[in-house]
Amino acid sequence: MIPYGKQCIDENDIRAVVEVLKSDWLTTGPMVQVFEDGVLNLVGSRYAVAVCNGTAALHCAMYAIGVGPGDEVILPPMTFAATANAVIYQGGTPIFSDVEEDTLLIDPEKIEKKITSKTKAIIAVDYAGQPCDYQRLQKLAKKHNLILIADGCHALGAEYKGKRVGSIADLTVFSFHPVKHITTGEGGMITTDNEIYANRMRQFRNHGITSDFRTREKEATFLYEMTDIGYNYRLSDIHSALGVSQLQKLPFFIKKRREIAHRYQDAFFASSVIQSLKVNPDSRHAWHLYVIKLVERDRTVIFRKLREKGIGVNVHYLPVYRHPYYEEKFNSSENRCEAVERVYEKLLSLPIFPSMTDDMVSTVIREVLCACE
Repeated sequence: MIPYGKQCIDENDIRAVVEVLKSDWLTTGPMVQVFEDGVLNLVGSRYAVAVCNGTAALHCAMYAIGVGPGDEVILPPMTFAATANAVIYQGGTPIFSDVEEDTLLIDPEKIEKKITSKTKAIIAVDYAGQPCDYQRLQKLAKKHNLILIADGCHALGAEYKGKRVGSIADLTVFSFHPVKHITTGEGGMITTDNEIYANRMRQFRNHGITSDFRTREKEATFLYEMTDIGYNYRLSDIHSALGVSQLQKLPFFIKKRREIAHRYQDAFFASSVIQSLKVNPDSRHAWHLYVIKLVERDRTVIFRKLREKGIGVNVHYLPVYRHPYYEEKFNSSENRCEAVERVYEKLLSLPIFPSMTDDMVSTVIREVLCACE
């Protein structure tokens, strides 16, 4: 089976982790800051806060901006459930806004109709690794005094008009799950230029306590204070060491992803039944996913055929409002988005990961074309 995504671990990664295992620090040690510094230098932000996964990163962002009961946060339904769940964790209400049908990115024109006096923020999801239209989103956020958050879990290394994702929105969230551009096993990070947000998130990831053990060791003090309720969302030195090692390979990983994506684009360009998503000229796509739309073909049938041939296709995503929890708690089935509904049943994600060989890519192309005949 050729999976839709897969981590790429080499001997350097293994050595980096082993070195930490032999050190005095396994968690909340010096490697966490080294990893944070590496990411902020990559994206060009002032602050970076590492946490245990991408969901925790989203939750930290919601806490940082003060989302609470009565607040609404606008986001697209074409995303993993965690994007909306993080709003609910803080007592807020997710409001689903439609996407552009050709990119599956949140449509700025549709957002304004969803804004009310309760709206606190907009979460823009960089679906598949392509940045949203941040120029229009920033203008909209400024007009209505809203906070703009980028869910960049697909977009580490992507660029919008020459600026890296991670330095554009008020806060940007990343994930380091094994299928992402780099992995720490499990891990996440939030980048921002706002010192207040950064300090709130550092405290929130550590039970709401104002200092961590390593800081108290350096200052030779035992005193610590919990000033707000928080969670244990810390990232360990073991995970961080793997992240530091993986960051060094990120340019190569993205180069390989782009090469594979270009082969897919060329192969399906002339097809009348396979459509690739549009890539905006202002963006440098990071290609976490390669998603196609099937025209006049039954996705379930194509999915089954490809799986039988060893092609690990997947679907990203079931629209969040279709999940039973959201249908029950938010009556979300009554407020479905037109573009999302038109395209969801057509979507299929093809394998794309840096260690894919040329033969693997050729096999995927051949089998997809054959299955869609």
